[in-house]
Amino acid sequence: MLVWSVTAKREEFRKYLERAGVMDALTKILVSLYEETEKPADALEYIRKNLGGIMDSTSEIDILKKELEEAKAKIIELQSKLAKYEQKDEVQAE
Repeated sequence: MLVWSVTAKREEFRKYLERAGVMDALTKILVSLYEETEKPADALEYIRKNLGGIMDSTSEIDILKKELEEAKAKIIELQSKLAKYEQKDEVQAE
């Protein structure tokens, strides 16, 4: 009975890892390590570095979102300036 409980918990945990994408991420990293022509001296560091690349994408997304917001603000500012100049041109044309 105890063996069944441990086996069921393992299976449940494995399914959780698969749903979360952990198994795919680890598989991709291990495959890339396997395909390296020159194996790194520290395989664990290689895995950390490549797993970090997956994790860093979140911070990269945050940086890109911030840049996008800044660009949108700049566009609004420039459109406002352009509208003022266009109004001046209309007044001068009259």
